[in-house]
Amino acid sequence: MTVLEIMERLGTKEETLVKAWVKDAIHLIQSNTKEKVEVAKRDIIKSVGSEDNVYILPPDLVSIENISIKDTSDSKFKKIKRLTSQPHYLAEDISPWVHM
Repeated sequence: MTVLEIMERLGTKEETLVKAWVKDAIHLIQSNTKEKVEVAKRDIIKSVGSEDNVYILPPDLVSIENISIKDTSDSKFKKIKRLTSQPHYLAEDISPWVHM
């Protein structure tokens, strides 16, 4: 469909306005759809070296949609809920044990 056909259907003679509407519509469609979604599985038991919380992620990763863990009791994947707030960390050690 050409800009002229859109103008005729809308009953307007402002070409620049119709072009702006088309550009806005294309931008809205592009921002609401995912460009490329891949599903990947990682074995978290085999972490990097001796560190238990370091895992190799793909270099082209942009965002993580969700994380699931396989429950070995029923062999189903369970989703992990997202945190709604930042976790609170202690700034200092407040343990009652005195180190000597």
